[in-house]
Amino acid sequence: MDFTPTEEQQAARELAARIFGDLATHERLAAAGTGTDAELWKALCAAGLPEAVEETGLLGLVLLAEEQGRTTAQVPFTASMAYGLLAVARHGTEEQRARLLPGLRDGTTVMTGAFPAAEGAAAVRASAIRAGAGGLARADARAGDGDASVRAGADARAGRGDGALPDSAVRAGARGRGRLTGTVAWVPWLRDATHVLVPDEERRLWLVRREDAGPVEAVELTAPWSAGRLVLDGTPAEPLGGPGPEAYEEVLAAARIAFAGLQAGVCAGSLARAVAYTSEREQFGRPLSSNQAVQLRAADAYMDTESIRLTAYEAAWRYDRALPCAEHALTAAWWASEAGKRVVHAGQHLHGGMGADLDHPVHRHFLWGRQLDAYLGCGTELLAELGDLLAKGQPA
Repeated sequence: MDFTPTEEQQAARELAARIFGDLATHERLAAAGTGTDAELWKALCAAGLPEAVEETGLLGLVLLAEEQGRTTAQVPFTASMAYGLLAVARHGTEEQRARLLPGLRDGTTVMTGAFPAAEGAAAVRASAIRAGAGGLARADARAGDGDASVRAGADARAGRGDGALPDSAVRAGARGRGRLTGTVAWVPWLRDATHVLVPDEERRLWLVRREDAGPVEAVELTAPWSAGRLVLDGTPAEPLGGPGPEAYEEVLAAARIAFAGLQAGVCAGSLARAVAYTSEREQFGRPLSSNQAVQLRAADAYMDTESIRLTAYEAAWRYDRALPCAEHALTAAWWASEAGKRVVHAGQHLHGGMGADLDHPVHRHFLWGRQLDAYLGCGTELLAELGDLLAKGQPA
């Protein structure tokens, strides 16, 4: 395996680093709040970076996501590329690609996924909609208390891709266009999205126009991701991919890998700030960085960051070559979740008292790192799923 970026990937990465570095400044990020920086989003799309992702694949997206994470840039870039451009390009019909890809390339179409990760983050009370002989017929999913409180595939968490889905969840028509009913507690970047990718209980993927879902209720997350609550009530949807779970599994793996790459950038940015601070800050006449305890803490954070990066690169490399990568995606997600929170905590602690300042730039890395930890799923859940996958004897 050779993870050395191609000339195209390296050129795209350098361009992204320059744009993010120039526009995702601390002052602009503070002014953006929980909204998207429209000027930055426009600049990224005008520079052709979404098209670069289409050409350089998932590994190219991981490289660009790293650059977004370094600055915690307030745009839905990683989400729209993973759940939108790559998903549609790989699994969409010819008509869907012709209709959606131009907008995903120029930024006028923004797509996110209803794939919250944390266990219990998206408990869904769903009505079933099944395809009957005369079209779509509604059949309520009942449990002991009336409605079935369920988790709809990856609605519950991006961490479960083993097919162990509940008996009842968001359902849709079996053929052609369908209608979805259910609630997803929070969807990242939903307030900026034009479309949402939603899995149903049978692990089929459905495209929903956000305007068809009605008004979006803002949800405050740890990180300012412009999130919202998605309410589906007989909402029209169109299928993406075939009737089987293949598209769901591939999109889930790609999203895990992409967000692991984002976490690698968040950690690298946090560590860079800590190194700069401890190199300049003096105590008893010498820099803080000369203290062995500081050096060891920074070294541990560096090794954790490199572990996140390496596992994300390997998983993306395998994905781009159509090799089995479910286990590798879980491994990358585990490192991003477990090691990621260690790194952002270290970055804040190495700033000493300044790290307690909520307005300090390093605090944004802390917030993003903890949010990505929650989004990817806790380490215990990810290891449990990985163990299930290994126990089934599926190829690595």
